[in-house]
Amino acid sequence: MRDEAVAAVVTGTGSAGLADPVWENARRTPEAVLFVRPDPDPRAWPTDRSPVGGAARPVTCREFRDEVLAVARGLVAAGVNAGDRVALMSRTRYEWTLVDYALWSIGAVTVPIYDTSSPDQVAWILADSQAVACVVETAAHAATVTGLRADLPALRHLWQIDAGDLIGLAGRGAAVDPEAVAARRCTVGGDDTATIVYTSGTTGRPKGCVLTHRNILLDVGNAVAVLPDLFRPGACTVLFLPLAHAFARLVQVGVVQVGATMVHSAELTGALDQLRRHRPTFVLAVPRVFEKLHDRARQRAAEQGRGRLFALAERVAVRYSRELDTDAGPGPALRLAHRLLDVVVYRRLRAVLGGRCRLAIIGGAPLGAESAHFFRGAGITVLEGYGLTETSPALTVNRPTALRIGTVGRPLPGVRIAVAADGEVLARGAVVFRGYWRNPGATRDAFTPDGWLRTGDLGSLDDDGFLWITGRKKEIIVTASGKNVAPAPIEDQIRAHPLVSQCVLVGDGRPYVAALITVDPQEWPRWLARRGRPQVPVAELRDDPELRAEIQTAVDRANRSVSRAEAVKTFRVLARDLTEADGELTPTLKVRREVVLNRYAADIEALYSGR
Repeated sequence: MRDEAVAAVVTGTGSAGLADPVWENARRTPEAVLFVRPDPDPRAWPTDRSPVGGAARPVTCREFRDEVLAVARGLVAAGVNAGDRVALMSRTRYEWTLVDYALWSIGAVTVPIYDTSSPDQVAWILADSQAVACVVETAAHAATVTGLRADLPALRHLWQIDAGDLIGLAGRGAAVDPEAVAARRCTVGGDDTATIVYTSGTTGRPKGCVLTHRNILLDVGNAVAVLPDLFRPGACTVLFLPLAHAFARLVQVGVVQVGATMVHSAELTGALDQLRRHRPTFVLAVPRVFEKLHDRARQRAAEQGRGRLFALAERVAVRYSRELDTDAGPGPALRLAHRLLDVVVYRRLRAVLGGRCRLAIIGGAPLGAESAHFFRGAGITVLEGYGLTETSPALTVNRPTALRIGTVGRPLPGVRIAVAADGEVLARGAVVFRGYWRNPGATRDAFTPDGWLRTGDLGSLDDDGFLWITGRKKEIIVTASGKNVAPAPIEDQIRAHPLVSQCVLVGDGRPYVAALITVDPQEWPRWLARRGRPQVPVAELRDDPELRAEIQTAVDRANRSVSRAEAVKTFRVLARDLTEADGELTPTLKVRREVVLNRYAADIEALYSGR
C-alpha cells in the first residue's frame, strides 16, 4: 500500500482550547482589526462605534474578546453547561463567529446547521445532537424551530439574532462574574468536544462528526505553518461561504489564530462588491465561483468587442503557467507577451477581486486544470486542497512553493495519506475525528481494521507525494460491458463550458455512458441575445439543434481526454438547473447524485430508449 506522510510542525495542544487565542490577541495586539462587519444591524449586536449610514465597522481584538465574554456570561446565566450542545443556524455573519467562540470559551459544543436546511433536517440535527439551545438568525428560522419544539424535549432556549436576543442574553449575563467564564475556559482541554458537524451528505441522513479542540487546533496550526502567505498578521479575506461548512470554519479559526482580518459577507450574490471594497489578500471559494468568474470575464470582454484579445490572453496565461512548471521556465517572447497582456487584461481580472488578491484556496470539489493554469497565468494562484468534515477538515494542500496543478497537494504536516489496493484514499493523523455522534456502527464502518479512515474517494499518489483524486468510490459507474468509469473528471470538463451549469453522468448497467446537463440560468439570456433569438425558458428549447450543437462542443472536448468506452455517447438537457432548494445540491454545491438519478429517471430512460 503506497503511503505518504509529512512530519507535524505543530504538536501537543493538550491543555489548549479554541477560545484561548481570543484572549491572547486582546492582550498582545488589542487595537488590531480582527473582523469587519459589513452593513451590520445594530439590533443584532450593538456597539458604541455604530456605523453611520450602514458603513462597515471594524472589530478590534479587544472588542472581540469583550463581546465574546459578554455572550459567554449570558450563556452561563442561561444554564448552558460544559459539554452541552448548542445549535447555530445562520448565514455567514459576525454573530456566527461571536456565538461560536462564546460557546468554546465555556466548554460548550457548537452544532452548526445550514441556514438553508429543511425543517426535517433541522429536526433531525436538533434531536440527534440533543441540543439544549438553538441560536437562529431570522424570524423564519425561529418559526421553523418553534414548530418542532414539541418533539425536542432537550431544547430549553431559542435565541434569534435579528430580534436582538443576543443583546438580551448579554444583559442577562451582566450578573455573572467574568471570572466564572475564565474558570470554565481554563478547564477546556484538547480532548474536549468542540463541535459536532453534521455532514451535508450527497446520500442518506446526515451524521454528526465529533471534532475536538485538539483536532481543529492541530489542523489549523499545521495549515498555517505551510501557508504563511495566507495566514499572517496583515492578511485579509472576505468569507462568503457558509460557516456551517468545516472548510470555511478552518479559515475562521486560522484568522483568529494569527490575528489576520476577516470580513463576513452573508450573500454570495454581493461577494464581488465586498471583494472590490475590502481588497482581500486571499479568498476561499468552491470551484464554481472561479469557473463563473472566468466565464463572466470572457463574456464581458466579448460584449466590449475585446473577445479576440481575451482569447489570446487566455492562451498566453495557460501557456505561461504551464511553462512555469518546466526547468527552463517561460521564454523571452512569452514573458514579453505576458507582461503586455497583464496591463490590458489580467489586471482587470485581479481588480474584480480587489486588486491585492494573489492567492486563493479551493476546496469541496476539483477545479479544472485549464482554469487553474489560466488564473495562475493571470496572477492569481489557486491552491487546491482536500479533506473531509471527518478530518477537521484539511488533509492535503498545494503550497505556493510546492504546487502541482491537477492535484490536491501533499499531506499537511502530521497527516499520513495512503492508497489502498482498490484505489481508495485512506488517512490517519491527529486531525482525524473520534467518530460519529451516537452512531458506533457508522464509526466502525468509517475505519479499516488497522485504524485508517476510509475517505470514500479514489486517488493515487505520485512519486513526489502529491495526491490525485479521481472520483468517489460509491459513484463509480460500471457499464453493461464491465467498464469502470469515474464520472467526476468528465463532468468537470463538460461543466467548464460557459453555458453549462451542471453535468451528471449516467450509465450504471447500461450499454454506454450518457449525461444529464443543465444550462446556466445567468448565461442563458445572453446566449439567446447573441443569436437574436427571443427570450424563452430552457424548457422550450431543450431539444433545439443549435443549443445541442453548442453543448456538444463541450462533450466532444471532454471525450477527447478519455477512452472510447468512457466517452459520453449522448446527453439530455434538463428543463431547469439543479438547486439546493430542491434538494439536488448540497450547501457547497455538490450534486446529490442519488436524488438526481431518482428525480430524473424518465429523462435517463429516454437517453437509452431513443425517445
